[in-house]
Amino acid sequence: MPDFSKFETSTGIVFKNKDILREAFTHRSYLNEAKEKGLVHNERLEFLGDAVLELVSTEFLFKKYPNEPEGVLTAYRAGLVNANILSDIAMNLSLGEMLLLSKGEAKDIGKARQYILANTIEAVIGAIYLDQGYETAKDFIAKYILCFADEVVGKGLWQDSKSLFQEKAQDVYGITPNYKVLEEIGPDHDKKFRAGVFLGDKLTGEGEGHSKQDAEQMAAKKALTEHAWKKGKK
Repeated sequence: MPDFSKFETSTGIVFKNKDILREAFTHRSYLNEAKEKGLVHNERLEFLGDAVLELVSTEFLFKKYPNEPEGVLTAYRAGLVNANILSDIAMNLSLGEMLLLSKGEAKDIGKARQYILANTIEAVIGAIYLDQGYETAKDFIAKYILCFADEVVGKGLWQDSKSLFQEKAQDVYGITPNYKVLEEIGPDHDKKFRAGVFLGDKLTGEGEGHSKQDAEQMAAKKALTEHAWKKGKK
């Protein structure tokens, strides 16, 4: 059994209800193999934590960038709390070492694990909110997540591949890209999608992901790399 007190020691947040801390680290897959009765997976906490994270990050960005319109702030927020950043933060906090997973999920160290880690940090935020209150949750988010705002905005990391590809396609060719799911791969519990991005009828990039959105992002990213964007050429 993982030592959840390591999280308390590293963050300085000591839980009054230890069960809710354990719940935050319990993946749905673990319940299928666990012998203990009455265990609860972390998806409800993830739902709550996602809402708290959205509120805290929105308030922060609203105050930090007073001259930016809501559309830009929305893009900043998406860039700041995406799965890549959240999973990196989760790894830096060693949350992966405390996860309760099925044996099958524990072996997966690819993209699926990244999503599990990102979801876990949202569940942890939900647990902190319930056990310690809004201000403690806000402090946790500020310390470990909002500190990346300058980097995300300064390096343009908030502008996702789909947005950038659309901007380039419209600028160079006067065409708005469109996306199609080309294939669905695997069983429902571990489905992958292959998507293509088209300029008119021409397929210009393909990508795979565990969601349609991720597959589209990968397709746009590959199109940006492979297309070359030679202005003036069709």
